Amino acid sequence: MYLKRLSVLVFVLVQFFQASAKDYPASLFGIYSDGVTLNTRSIQFAIDYINQQGGGRLVFYVGRYLTGSIHLKSNVTIHLQEGAVLVGSLNPFDYDRKGWTALIFAHDQQHIGITGQGVIDGQGRLLAKNVVNVIQKGLVKDGFRFDRPEAESRAVLVYFRGCENISMRKVTMRNSASWVQIYDQCKNVSIDSMYVDSKAYWNNDGIDIVDCEKVSITNSFIDSDDDGICLKSHDASRVCRDIYIHNNTIRSSANGIKFGTATYGGFSDIRIINNKVFDTYRSAVTLAAVDGGFVENVEVDSLQATNTGNALFLRIGERLKGKKGRLENVRISNLYVEVPVTKPDAGYEYEGPVEDMPRNISPASIVGLPDAMISNITLNNVEIRYPGGGNPLFAKIGLDELDKIQEKANAYPEFSMFGELPAWGLYIRHAKDIMITGLTLTAEKKDYRTAIVLDDVHRSGFKLLKISEPGKKKPLFQYRSSDITVK
Repeated sequence: MYLKRLSVLVFVLVQFFQASAKDYPASLFGIYSDGVTLNTRSIQFAIDYINQQGGGRLVFYVGRYLTGSIHLKSNVTIHLQEGAVLVGSLNPFDYDRKGWTALIFAHDQQHIGITGQGVIDGQGRLLAKNVVNVIQKGLVKDGFRFDRPEAESRAVLVYFRGCENISMRKVTMRNSASWVQIYDQCKNVSIDSMYVDSKAYWNNDGIDIVDCEKVSITNSFIDSDDDGICLKSHDASRVCRDIYIHNNTIRSSANGIKFGTATYGGFSDIRIINNKVFDTYRSAVTLAAVDGGFVENVEVDSLQATNTGNALFLRIGERLKGKKGRLENVRISNLYVEVPVTKPDAGYEYEGPVEDMPRNISPASIVGLPDAMISNITLNNVEIRYPGGGNPLFAKIGLDELDKIQEKANAYPEFSMFGELPAWGLYIRHAKDIMITGLTLTAEKKDYRTAIVLDDVHRSGFKLLKISEPGKKKPLFQYRSSDITVK
């Protein structure tokens, strides 16, 4: 009862603060909406002024507002009315770099946000080309791997670090030259009803949550050329904790929802509820602990994924020598996935790469290491539909050849990393205490592989297992496993 009253009080105070915060029109500060005038210094003056007056909203009305890097300050909200577009400059030298290059920065600020039904457009296609140009001229130093600038050299739309009480609501974020929005070591972050459309260049992650606490991502639509919602841990001493991901729709040329790849610290107390994934090249959900960090106490419930390259990928690795990850206490319920025979993101401007070939369609996988087992995983009411039709002449790995599957402890974690696998539905290796109830696996065509393969799996069980495949063969194969029950 006390907590309920406290929540109501906090809500009333927030509403009072928002109602009493003063609105400042952008035009008051000589900020032009013609799409040509560079407004960087005028916008920054406005933010600084509002901050000095105790806070308020900087309101942009209909128009295009061209700017380079700006720095948001405490108690200031950028409010973009419908029809207002904050446009990123095409000149790479109009951007600041503080760890990352960004259009909108905030460092160690409180009570900040970006709201409204307007747009932030990074003009990422052209900006990225201009970054390439200045690198090739020798004006900027960059690793330039794969013939493209590093992600940190290209401007993200939003980079907030060490901030508290952040509200991001209803804004459209479009065409970033890099990741779209990064929240790094922040607390009390609310991201609601956002629309992310960023397929302008490589590494266009939709939302990146890095070592944050108390974050909610709700009611948002994300269409990105890299991971849709990505949780990361860059600091071994920190944890992504108390994260709520609810009622979002995601398309990606990589993973729908992913933990990693940077997993130096941990991920704990995370709920992923009632989300949809579609046309996604890699996994609907990837949970990885590959850099010495841990994943624990995660709930995934009511996730629907259609036209998606892989259903589920759980992985422990050891990319840093001597530092193995830990992955345990994960509950996955009410999962429905349709895996196509064709490439799910075919036709998009930046497709996911065709890699780790040759191989047939990959199964959902739970793969630890011999001395770092994945443990305490619960799957309940899970249905995955596959095309089947695996070709036995196509890089076949037989059930008597399971030792040929490499551990790849230090490899980048992706569902296809092991190449050809001997299961078409579910592959579990180096795991214990895996309890699966109500699992339905369907193959439309007969597959030469077994539906489920267990390798070094212990104290685990299956209830209400349903395998649907043309032809009849044993649905489950065990190797080096013990205490396995099937009811």
